Amino acid sequence: MNKQQESDSFSTNSLMTRIAILERDLAKKDSVIAQNISIIAERDSIIAERDSSISKLADDNAAYKFQIEQLRRMIFGSKRERFESVLDSQQLALEFEPKALEIEESVQAEREQIRVSYLRQKPKKEHPGRMALPSHLPVVETIIEPLEDTTGMIHIGREITEELDYTPGTLHINRIIRPKYITKEDERGNQKQVIAPLDRPIPKCIASAALLTMIFVNKYIYHLPLYRTLAQIRQMGVPLPSSTLESWVKLGAELIRPLYAVHRLYVFREIYQMIDESPIKVQDKDKPGACHQGYMWVRYAPLSKSVLFEYYKSRSTKGPIDDLSTFTGYIQTDGYSGYTYLASLQGITHLSCWAHARRYFDKALANDSQRASHVMKLIQLLYAIESLARESEMSHQQRHALRLDKSLPIINQIGGYIQQERNKVTPKSPIGQAFEYCANRWVSLQNYLTNGMLEIDSNLVENSIRPLALGRKNYLFAGSHDAAKDIAMFYSFFATCTKNNIDPQKWLTYVIQNINDTKTSKVKDLLPQFIDKNLLT
Repeated sequence: MNKQQESDSFSTNSLMTRIAILERDLAKKDSVIAQNISIIAERDSIIAERDSSISKLADDNAAYKFQIEQLRRMIFGSKRERFESVLDSQQLALEFEPKALEIEESVQAEREQIRVSYLRQKPKKEHPGRMALPSHLPVVETIIEPLEDTTGMIHIGREITEELDYTPGTLHINRIIRPKYITKEDERGNQKQVIAPLDRPIPKCIASAALLTMIFVNKYIYHLPLYRTLAQIRQMGVPLPSSTLESWVKLGAELIRPLYAVHRLYVFREIYQMIDESPIKVQDKDKPGACHQGYMWVRYAPLSKSVLFEYYKSRSTKGPIDDLSTFTGYIQTDGYSGYTYLASLQGITHLSCWAHARRYFDKALANDSQRASHVMKLIQLLYAIESLARESEMSHQQRHALRLDKSLPIINQIGGYIQQERNKVTPKSPIGQAFEYCANRWVSLQNYLTNGMLEIDSNLVENSIRPLALGRKNYLFAGSHDAAKDIAMFYSFFATCTKNNIDPQKWLTYVIQNINDTKTSKVKDLLPQFIDKNLLT
């Protein structure tokens, strides 16, 4: 090998060595870069987890703030659900669509026309002054002569002043005297004794129908526990044992229980019913030291203004809703999940309640004022249309036509807005829950449009439950499951009396006095929704 070849070989080896060194350095750099990429990815993952945690904490914080605000509102806020649209001066106004504005203006114009027409027909009245006292009250007259000597003076008139007075409740004794007669002896020496029959609703019970009614009215209308009524009776001079009072209550309830069965039958025959439920605590011998949580299931039939309370041991719909297996008609409820399957039952049209839907948006005002206010303004317009129908005293057919003309476009607008916005908000946020509530019940929320006899909400049945809510704050619990059933019976009767403008004291007194002498075929005529009011004067 010559020198030139040796030089070329050395150069080649040197180059290969340098390449190898460069490749080794490059591999080290690639390894460092890979490590750095791994570290960066790990850091990105940590940052993403932190961002997720921060986002979750922010969501939780917003949810807790919302819950605290709702609790403050429950404790300190107004109980009435009012809504007035107030827009921030720096916030863009979210106006109604042209169709909604047109309907709103039309409704307002019609309401104004009704108001003006009413004012024209209504004669102007001067200030009535002091309230006139009822003419049916007994009057006790007291004549007060002047202290001066009036001898020789001419009487020129009288100055009359009336005041409303009160006499504390008193008890008196009804002494029923029945003369007895006997016939003369016949040819066989036989004689016949004659005496008037004693017609008393509860034999051997010394309480009259009016006194029994007072006890029941005190307990189920004025929410007085029995021991308070017992104290009243003792204060009036009768040392009545508590066991006697409890016996009277039991006997009175047994007397009218058949009427409750008839009442239930007729309520279930109604084609349109509202259903709701409310808890009641009940003493249970199987749970010493604790109360059982029972439930009052309440039905209201708007067409006959009938209320039915039924006691069940649980909130399960298995008992109450199973009764609807053969029902055909309309059922209106709140948003309780136990009612949702009603829509799938054959022959039943399920109606949801717009008042409950509105409450979700009312709660969401603090969370998303813009979206919640927009929907609430539209719902407010739906209620304005209902108010117009009431003020005009429309028939069912007229109300149906009005709703199709004015309410249907508004509901379509609400539905379109919910569909447009629901994917832009967090599902668990208050506004997201409001959207989901309506979307899941959209068909049942629209069903009130199908018939003019149907109501927009189930507030009528909720109003019927109020006496129960007041009562359980006073007597706290029912003494047994049977006692809870009696509570349901009396609340049913008295609530139906209230709906039909009937005096419960007069009605129950009449029923107790006459139920034993009423034919089975005529028992229905004793119910508050069917009774002849002239019998109660």
